[in-house]
Amino acid sequence: MSKYRKHLPQLKDRLFMTDGGLETTLVFHQGIDLPHFAAFDLLKDERGTERLRGYFERYAQIACSHGLGLILEAPTWRASRDWGAKLGYDAVALADANRKAIGMLLEIRACFESPHTKIVVSGNLGPRGDGYRPGARMSVDEAQAYHEPQLATFAATDADMAAAFTMNYVEEAIGIAALRRCCGCRSRFRSRSKPTAACLPATRSQARSKPRTR
Repeated sequence: MSKYRKHLPQLKDRLFMTDGGLETTLVFHQGIDLPHFAAFDLLKDERGTERLRGYFERYAQIACSHGLGLILEAPTWRASRDWGAKLGYDAVALADANRKAIGMLLEIRACFESPHTKIVVSGNLGPRGDGYRPGARMSVDEAQAYHEPQLATFAATDADMAAAFTMNYVEEAIGIAALRRCCGCRSRFRSRSKPTAACLPATRSQARSKPRTR
């Protein structure tokens, strides 16, 4: 059962931090080859999984040392149908990767969470196309159909919420936000510099943009 799905602690008056750019760190600071910027592909073997674990544990340690809350975003920004197909993942393998990503973050929470550092686990959705250059645009209905399998996978795990980042046109963002209905959740939508959306299964959602490059 999800720990915070019905009462997200970051919606209260406590300070929370997030990570600082997973794919950017892996590629440009650690020299790891990420085809299509797909960090989830590292979950296919133990060495890659440990690289991801080390990345997230570093942020957990920082949060603990400063008594801050932490939102862990799953390494699943590219773990949707079109991007998965480019890497040879079928629907079953892709769903397994999304579940494994959430499971890894839950393990990290079990190791690091304390009364002073609450850790929220978030399933991360990315755009169907390039995150910064709009290409083939979907309608709202098409966006719902495309993103529903990944969001449904997250909803069936113990993730606390799901969030979508770098949506660069409104219809895709709205389509994701509208998927809250499949989880029976309430939602509010707010845009900043780029249209983004978040769906929080069984609770309200809050759209936000990431202050970094993925």
